[in-house]
Amino acid sequence: MNVSDDSFLTCQSARVSVIGAGNVGRTLTQRIAEKNLADVVLLDIIEGLPQGIALDLIAAQGIELHNSQIIGTNSYEDTANSDLVVITAGRPRTPGMTRDDLTQINAKIVVNAAQQAIKYSPNAIFLVITNPLDVMTYLTWKATDLPPYQVMGMAGVLDSSRLQTFIAMELGISTANVTAMVLGGHGDLMLPLPRYCTVNGIPITELLDEITINRLVERTRNGGAEIVKLLQTGGAYYAPASSACLMVETILRNQSRLLPTAAYLQGEYGLNDIFLGVPCLLGCSGVKQILEVTLTEIEKQALNTSATSVRKNIQLALESLGMS
Repeated sequence: MNVSDDSFLTCQSARVSVIGAGNVGRTLTQRIAEKNLADVVLLDIIEGLPQGIALDLIAAQGIELHNSQIIGTNSYEDTANSDLVVITAGRPRTPGMTRDDLTQINAKIVVNAAQQAIKYSPNAIFLVITNPLDVMTYLTWKATDLPPYQVMGMAGVLDSSRLQTFIAMELGISTANVTAMVLGGHGDLMLPLPRYCTVNGIPITELLDEITINRLVERTRNGGAEIVKLLQTGGAYYAPASSACLMVETILRNQSRLLPTAAYLQGEYGLNDIFLGVPCLLGCSGVKQILEVTLTEIEKQALNTSATSVRKNIQLALESLGMS
C-alpha cells in the first residue's frame, strides 16, 4: 500500500492527545513531553486524575528542560485539532487473563474513545495501544471511517524490542548491536522471524543454536504475561510507552522509519481486511508503505494462523457491539 509522497512535509506545532491516563498513557505523555515532540492532551474519564498527572509533569518542566504544554482533561473538546490521537484506554490484563479475554470489555471503551476523538480531530492519525491490539485497531478504523493508512496499532515495535533484549541478554552484548523482527498478531501466535534477526548484520541463526532460539522466541511470545505474573496487579507499561513514543516521533518528524506496525492489509501477504503486524514505513501521513518480506511456507502458515485468530476476535467484538 502506498500513499502520495510526503517527504517534503513537516509537522510543526504538533499536538498529541493520549486517551487513557493509566500507566501506559501517563508514561507516554511523559516521554512525548520530555522529548519535546509535541504538546500533549491527556484525557481520562476519572475527574482529577489527568489534571493531577499533568500538573505533576509540568512541575518537572524546569528540571527536564522541555517546553511542551501538557493538559489534563475529562473533555474531548480539549483534544480538538490533534495531529495524532493515541488510544490507551481500557482494562489491563491481570494474572491468568489473556489479551483476547479483554475483547468484549475493551471494545466498547475503544469505539467510544475513537468516535469522540474523531469529532474534534477529523484529520488526525490514530495509534492504538489497547489490547487485544489488532482487534482494537480494526474497531478504531471502523469507528472513525478514516483512510486505513491513518490508523495503526503499536505491538510489533514492543514485541521486537523484547526479542532484541532477550537475544542481547543471551549473547551478553549490547542491545544496540541487535536488530529483531516480529510479525503477526500481538499475542501467543505472534511470528518472530529469527532469519531476520541480526547482530551487526550477522543472523542470529549463525550465533545461537535452534533450541536456544526457540526458547527466546517463546519468551518473547509470553513476554507480557511474564511481566503480568511478576507484577500481580497490572501489566507492562514502560516498554509499551517507549515503543509508542518511537512511533509518535517517527510520524511527527516524518522520519520514514521502517517499523513493525499493525497495519491494514489489502492483499499484502495474501491477507485482506485485517490489521496485522507487518514492516511499515511511517511518516507524517501515517503508514506510507507496507513492506512484504519473503516468508517460508512454514512462516506463511504461522502468519495465516495468527490472522485467523485475530479475525475470530474481530467478529466477536463486532457482534458484541452490534456492528457485524
